[in-house]
Amino acid sequence: MSDFRNYLNEQLKDEEFRTEYEKLEPEFSIIQAVIDARKASHITQKELSDRTGIAQSDISKLENGNSNPTLGMLKRLADGMGMTVKLQFVPKQ
Repeated sequence: MSDFRNYLNEQLKDEEFRTEYEKLEPEFSIIQAVIDARKASHITQKELSDRTGIAQSDISKLENGNSNPTLGMLKRLADGMGMTVKLQFVPKQ
């Protein structure tokens, strides 16, 4: 297990930290989904930028968690990768 994962697991034992971390989970999921889709498409951020007209720096900010995408941006990114966006609501655990 990575040092980060060990550190995170230790921090998650703190109730206040865990509550705040869980609030961010949907954003983490979106970021990871974009990264995974881009890598599965075997394209770089620059190539995705060229295909979508979205600045490579904006794609980088999104993937680094420094910006939140609009639904329109997600649709453009998906289109640039030959994919569609699927939004799901699932019951809380």
